[in-house]
Amino acid sequence: MKQTLKNIMLFLSAFIPMYFLIWVKLVMELINDNLHFNVLNTIVFVALIVVIALGLLGLKLEIFNQKEKSQKVIIMEWNNITDRHFLGYFSLFVLFAITFDLSKVSMVVVFVLILCMIGVVYVKNKLFYINPFLNILGFNFYKISYKVENDEQVLQTHIFYRGNLKENKLYWVKIKDENFSFVDKTKMENKKNEK
Repeated sequence: MKQTLKNIMLFLSAFIPMYFLIWVKLVMELINDNLHFNVLNTIVFVALIVVIALGLLGLKLEIFNQKEKSQKVIIMEWNNITDRHFLGYFSLFVLFAITFDLSKVSMVVVFVLILCMIGVVYVKNKLFYINPFLNILGFNFYKISYKVENDEQVLQTHIFYRGNLKENKLYWVKIKDENFSFVDKTKMENKKNEK
């Protein structure tokens, strides 16, 4: 149950840019007196803040999880595949943020249903690597072949990393699963400081 909740929070984090755009649209409409606070607008306003906060918390729990152990891995081969997933989600953000009028109950219901359907597919298929928010924060998404230090077996995974990876270099990596891993920057920095 705990892992399912974390996975839902990771799903919410992927849509933080969209929630923010919708929230900004709502604020601008309120400022320009095109919209007035009523029960629905208040619920939408607060709900957007809550899902942004939950998404940020989910990412923080995953990226900075101290209980998850890092492994020393040697990157044998890498391929930056950030661009394969970002633009598809960006068009979805634009669709929701510009065309949906969340001051109407019917649009709010459709919005929630669409997000629920996408969420079920996202969590069930562990599509955590499709996260435009991480790309906006500067993370690149890589498909890598690697070996764990002192092991000859070549494995594959997907990882997020700020910067460019180098082949045949040692990295500390937190491998959650084959679709959501991070280079552990704190261990990398500690290693540099020790030298």
